[in-house]
Amino acid sequence: MCLALRVLTLSPLPGLPLVMSSDLARCGGLLVPHDGEPVGDVRDRPDRWAALQLLTQAIRRGVPVLAWGSGAALAGRALGSAVEQTDGLEWAQAPRNAEVLVWRQERPQHWQVGRVNAWASPEMPAELAAAFLSTLPAQRSRQPASPLEAVGGEAALRPLLADFYARARTDELLGPVFTSHVTDWHAHLDRVTAFWVTMLGGGPAWRGNLNAAHAGLGVSSAQLERWLTLLAQAAHAHLPAEAAEVLLTRAHAMARQLGRRGKRESAGTRRC
Repeated sequence: MCLALRVLTLSPLPGLPLVMSSDLARCGGLLVPHDGEPVGDVRDRPDRWAALQLLTQAIRRGVPVLAWGSGAALAGRALGSAVEQTDGLEWAQAPRNAEVLVWRQERPQHWQVGRVNAWASPEMPAELAAAFLSTLPAQRSRQPASPLEAVGGEAALRPLLADFYARARTDELLGPVFTSHVTDWHAHLDRVTAFWVTMLGGGPAWRGNLNAAHAGLGVSSAQLERWLTLLAQAAHAHLPAEAAEVLLTRAHAMARQLGRRGKRESAGTRRC
């Protein structure tokens, strides 16, 4: 397997996969964009604390980092800086040994330390981003190792599926089916995420049978079409077009399989 160096992102950005701890060894550069999430106080945000720890690991490994807005504040905190807030925007004091390249109203607007490059404002100047990317090791192009990698991994699937179910639960066709069969939505989301990880070539995270899981539900062709429609909406909201197509190709194959089973069950009922 070719371990190509890749540019990854800590928060969602179109066309880039989200970083996971297992990616750091082959991460050629890490983007930490402004996402408006809290930085100074993350005591009640385990997801944000995990992001801070992951960024700290990347910095310690020497991964080149470009951060801006709240991402720059997070990078500063990872480097031990105090985080301040002005006009609703959190920003970090310049870390120890940092070179401040631009000051704005007595605040460090652009600073660098080691391989970390930070811009305090939410909008990253295009020329700064281009300069950062030009310094990264050349990326060797390769095909994704699996459809799961092509869609961005489990980290990309879970929010997509959560979005899908938010749509489906209020849908006139699908809502009644789900609400009558699902009582624990967190557990259901865990199972369905594991299912998709397996279906996209990510290993046996889910052990089961697609037909058996849907047996007796009486899923109609109209419901399958609506399922595909809502899944497509969620996929295109969360994934780049090519990645969404990978997911939806598999979804259409599953819909055809379930549709054939539904026809057989219907025919058997009529014979009885």
